[in-house]
Amino acid sequence: MPSDTPTHSRDYFHGLLNLEQQKRRAKDLLKSARASDVKALARFQEHLPENLGTAPEALKLADAQVVIARENGFSSWPRLKQHCDLLQERRRQADAGTLPILDTPDTVHIRCGSDIQHGLQLAGFVGTFQEFADPFCQGPLPDGSEAEFRASRAQFVSEAYGIELTDATARQRLEYAAFTNASDKSHVVMWFEHDSYDQLILAYLLNHFATAARPATFELICVDRVPGIQGFTGLGQLAPEMLVWLWENQRRPVTGEDITCGTRVWASLRSPDPSILATVANEGTPSLPPMAGALKRHLRELPARRNGLSLTQELILQILSDKGAMTGGKLFGQLMRNYEPLPFLGDLMFWHALVDLQNASITPLQVAETHEPWPRRSLDITAYGSDLLKGLVDYQDSYQGERWVGGVRITPRDPDAVSYRSDVSDTGAIVITTR
Repeated sequence: MPSDTPTHSRDYFHGLLNLEQQKRRAKDLLKSARASDVKALARFQEHLPENLGTAPEALKLADAQVVIARENGFSSWPRLKQHCDLLQERRRQADAGTLPILDTPDTVHIRCGSDIQHGLQLAGFVGTFQEFADPFCQGPLPDGSEAEFRASRAQFVSEAYGIELTDATARQRLEYAAFTNASDKSHVVMWFEHDSYDQLILAYLLNHFATAARPATFELICVDRVPGIQGFTGLGQLAPEMLVWLWENQRRPVTGEDITCGTRVWASLRSPDPSILATVANEGTPSLPPMAGALKRHLRELPARRNGLSLTQELILQILSDKGAMTGGKLFGQLMRNYEPLPFLGDLMFWHALVDLQNASITPLQVAETHEPWPRRSLDITAYGSDLLKGLVDYQDSYQGERWVGGVRITPRDPDAVSYRSDVSDTGAIVITTR
């Protein structure tokens, strides 16, 4: 991966577009375009191709407004204005204490984390909030009984994240019981975004409801973009008014196609043969469009054919190669804001990945200030790490640990284990090979 790899800059904007600010942006864009600014003209070419060939001096403010609207995810300036007016009205209602009735006390909101819990309360939602946060994007997903599966998950969470096993088991028991009891509720809404952390949990829940009784009203909010936010990362960044917008514009019933998709994905995810999951990802998931992209990103946690690194491992080394030594906290920030194409790691999950990356006979990382908490420890890439980035050596030749990608066990020390590798074709398809 070259050092000039395009990044994925994110500012974690809350989504509250201000119409006056957008008007100023349109005027500034028009002024720059009329002055033949290359970047400004490129924005017109990208978002207003119907005006291709128009001389810069002939561009109008209405043209610039269309570009601004389309950059924000709207087809036209009037639609952007309508959206901004609605958000302003929601804010006025919140300040006046006159928000419309959104849900009822019988509603259960299921989310894979607590990031929107406070926002829902501020927005006027009165239902019960239920967190289900087992990070299926890391650790084993054994294809055994439910009891064996949960025991394995609790053991992993305890060991990987430094949580007492009794505490991990107790939290697991509460979370699994709560969503299991959702069958008896009159109204359940699941809130999910597009990364692998969310989508793998969504697949598990949909698979569960393939055989369990479903709530009387069973709905889903599942998004990979939100108007006004370029580089959307997740629901947790959104202002309360935007959560209301999602509720009113993106909420839909869970369909039989969703259940079928979730069941297929969950079974494929737990298979020891990743080519099965790759087939699902490459074929696409029409009923749940974000799912396929999340599966492709998940499969890139397999060792890469070129150097034996997972994508997360490669990005960690690439950041250090590009930027130089830095603390663990700054490294995590760089990964999430600028390098990771589909952010999914929490801070403890990231630290687990860092520790595992050092579990090798020749380490690609140099770690200093080990007496400090991990966010303040200094990290740098070693010569071996640089050779890995160049594809001169293979990380699996030095890896001493055991890692899981769904149902795939990665353990080079076991001579009988199949060494699966992942690659991406020119068309974006995931290609699975064996070494």
